[in-house]
Amino acid sequence: MELHDPIEQQGVAKSVLITGCSSGIGRATAIRLAEHGFTVFATVRKQAHAEELRQLGIANLVPVCPLDLIDRGQISAVAESVGAELRRRGEPGLYALVNNAGGGTPAPVELMDLDEFQRELQARVLGSVAMVQAFLPSIRQAGGRLVWIMTPALMPTPYVTGIHACDFALNCVARTLDIELKAWGIANIMVRCGGIRTPAGLRTTSDVEALLRKGSPERVALYEKALREWGREMAAFDRKRTEPEVVAETVLKALTARTAKRRYSVGYMAGAAGLLEALPQPAADWILRMRF
Repeated sequence: MELHDPIEQQGVAKSVLITGCSSGIGRATAIRLAEHGFTVFATVRKQAHAEELRQLGIANLVPVCPLDLIDRGQISAVAESVGAELRRRGEPGLYALVNNAGGGTPAPVELMDLDEFQRELQARVLGSVAMVQAFLPSIRQAGGRLVWIMTPALMPTPYVTGIHACDFALNCVARTLDIELKAWGIANIMVRCGGIRTPAGLRTTSDVEALLRKGSPERVALYEKALREWGREMAAFDRKRTEPEVVAETVLKALTARTAKRRYSVGYMAGAAGLLEALPQPAADWILRMRF
């Protein structure tokens, strides 16, 4: 397991590990926190992405590669190498783990690629829990925090089950951990994102077209009109997405606040999603049934 160009401590008191830093929210957050003075262990799956981060020349930004959250062996190796680096720096432990990595593509449940859905569940849910298990002793020692980057997923939104089901599960995990870890004061902070301008988010229209081409013709025909209309709506939505740097600033706020909030909402339409979640479940279900 390679940590590229580890730096001397230089007075930096706190270290953060972020998953999924090749692009989008993870990359923006890694850069912002490193610029603010955190030592950031920025994990990626591919050496090319690690090299891109290293070429930024940010002293406190430490690319870590490889980390594929499906691979338990890689998680263990990263925990061991990061732990060794923290000890070398004389730091008491890892101050924060930011669980960010994930993807997923849109599809009605009937047309979902189950192999792809399985990989997303393994990475986003099981992988995130495995990361918590691997780093929690270090975070406890440092009196640190857990941060979860997720969508406002507690309501039924057509065609994005492959994405939102994972976040629904992680919402439960984070809220449960907030209770279980209360004795040590380890906050579980959910940064709940609306429309964010990321490479994955901007692929919605092309993902829909790919789904229509590769799916069973008989079943695709049942959804084609609705999916194309949804794809047009999403194209308009994409033009209003919030830049990932705004999410990065929110994470910075959550990690530097004396007492962090348990939930932060950020991004286009995140507030509206939060209002829907606050409604009784039958009311929210009725609104969404009428909407689609």
